[in-house]
Amino acid sequence: MSAPGFPVAEGPESVRPSGLLDVLGVASVVLDARGHVVLWSPQAEELFGYPAQEALGQYAARIMVHEEHLDLVVKLFADVMLTGQSWAGAFPIRRKDGSTRLVEFRNMRLLDDHGDVYALGLCADRSTVRRLERDVALSTQVITQSPVGLAVFDTELRYVSVNPALERLNGVPAAEHIGRSVREVLPLLDVDAIETAMRRVLETGRPVVDHKTVGWTPAAPEDERAWLISLYRLEDATGTVLGLAGSVVDVTEQHRAGIEAEAARRRLALIADASARIGTTLELDRTARELADVAVPELADIAAVDLLEAVVEGRRSSLGPSESAVIRALAVEADDAPEALRAADPPGQVARYGPDRLVTECVRTGRPVMVAEVRPADLPRIARSPEAAELLAEAGVHSYLAVPLIARGEVLGALDLKRIRNPLPFGEDDLLLARELAARAAVQIDNARWYQNARDTALTLQRSLLPSHPPVTGGLEVASRYQPAGATSEVGGDWFDVIPLDDGKTALVVGDVMGSGINAAATMGRLRTATNTLASLDLDPARLLEHLDRITEGLDHSIATCVYAVHDPELRQCRIANAGHLPPARLRAGHPPELLELPTGAPLGVGGVAFSTTTVDLEPGDRLVFYTDGLVETRQHPLDERLDALLALLDGPDRPLEEVCDLLLRTLHQPDNSDDVALLIARVQKAG
Repeated sequence: MSAPGFPVAEGPESVRPSGLLDVLGVASVVLDARGHVVLWSPQAEELFGYPAQEALGQYAARIMVHEEHLDLVVKLFADVMLTGQSWAGAFPIRRKDGSTRLVEFRNMRLLDDHGDVYALGLCADRSTVRRLERDVALSTQVITQSPVGLAVFDTELRYVSVNPALERLNGVPAAEHIGRSVREVLPLLDVDAIETAMRRVLETGRPVVDHKTVGWTPAAPEDERAWLISLYRLEDATGTVLGLAGSVVDVTEQHRAGIEAEAARRRLALIADASARIGTTLELDRTARELADVAVPELADIAAVDLLEAVVEGRRSSLGPSESAVIRALAVEADDAPEALRAADPPGQVARYGPDRLVTECVRTGRPVMVAEVRPADLPRIARSPEAAELLAEAGVHSYLAVPLIARGEVLGALDLKRIRNPLPFGEDDLLLARELAARAAVQIDNARWYQNARDTALTLQRSLLPSHPPVTGGLEVASRYQPAGATSEVGGDWFDVIPLDDGKTALVVGDVMGSGINAAATMGRLRTATNTLASLDLDPARLLEHLDRITEGLDHSIATCVYAVHDPELRQCRIANAGHLPPARLRAGHPPELLELPTGAPLGVGGVAFSTTTVDLEPGDRLVFYTDGLVETRQHPLDERLDALLALLDGPDRPLEEVCDLLLRTLHQPDNSDDVALLIARVQKAG
């Protein structure tokens, strides 16, 4: 309903109205100059309780104001109509049902196009207005004083407002946010993921809570920071989408603590891995490779394990300030760094590093050397040569760390680490981890070093005790081999001998002292000496073994097996006695290879057991193959199966004896066999 002279306002249909006035329930009333109601809105009907048909034409003061304020209101109305100045205030009203309500009024004078004067009254329940005022005041204070960054975005995802906390977090003034997108204000965040989440919330209304993002802002351009972002869709009372509200919480400290915790976990895992992987054998080179393998790529992109040459040779080493370090490279490992790998010393190579080199400083002082950020001037002190320095520069080495390998108070060498692809420089945590790895590995390396020295000593002793015999003696062509045990085990007491006797005879001996190491090698030497002495007496083979048995009993309870044979070219015979050893094989033209059927006998050192001699015919061209158990025994196969394999290899065309030796060792001896091998092959020559 409208009064004459008042045009009806029409707005664009494309703009939806706000629901705020509906929340307030603002009533609109128009009075004529005499104070009578000429317009009465539906909200006025609800507020005052009078339907429009009852209110229109009534004297407004009678139905809108409590009687106790009637005179004051009439005067205020007259002042508004006379002066044109608006008035606002709150008065109690008496509704049609007799109840009282406090109502806030806003009154102003209106003038139509005929010059007639009217009064517009806007009325709202005072409690509703006060509630909204409190809500707005609370929201304003919370937004302004909150430590959480808050922002409002329009439907185009542009900033509409930001609070002071977000200004500080972003390092961008509020005015530079307004009207711009997140991409424009903070380009160094993961903007694609953030905007995708914003659009999804805008479309679905489902909030995103605690979305984590990491990046850089103008507030801290050098430091990576982390935030939790929550997004909520904003709607008015009518359901119209207004935009988004977002909250931002800085969780950088928790993020860094998580990274540190994960790094600590990985360090512990790496140390545990190192404990399992380093020192699986007593082989020096392999132990060094295991250390390098553990360090790459978790700790470095390239790792080298270097030992002082004096330490490798079993001598203690101490360097003066002006002395160079003579270093043997044991292992190098790289993660996709070919240039840096070429710059490293190849494993096994010995190089001299001048006193100014960083690795020399490390092994001289026994303290780590770290260059967190390598400059071009640092490379000549890291590399072994100018050419190597150029290769390191090409590879992009940007951080360097060397830690000493120290065991039992002695500096053995250094673990040399470089970073290329890993963008982070070495830090204190890396240093602690490298020192822990080096400390654990150094003990294993030292054990391997001493074991290798002891093994080399025993091997040298054993080789010195083994004979050197002419290829032809006493009508026999002879070939032999001695194969030490694998690097994981000590040397054993296997031996062979070819002893020329009177009347053109030749004694052939193969034996095996049980046990390993220097003691076994020494026992072997004593038995070999005794065998040579007894052989010169031209004793029957069984009688000779009886003497050896008594001698062995006196050698600290040693036990040995032995086959002793004497070849007589005149009689074309070979007399053989066996003391617990595997039987020799005989090869004869036109016959398959066979194992000689000999009484096994008891091993030497058991005592009280008789031995017997077996005579075997040998014609020119016949061959005898003597061997120790290391050639055929394995843990995976039955002995009979392995002996059959030996005979199968011996079958076939006649080959040179040296070739046969190599074939047997290459085919039968297992790389992981923990026993050494003695092999002796004799072929009967034609007379004359």
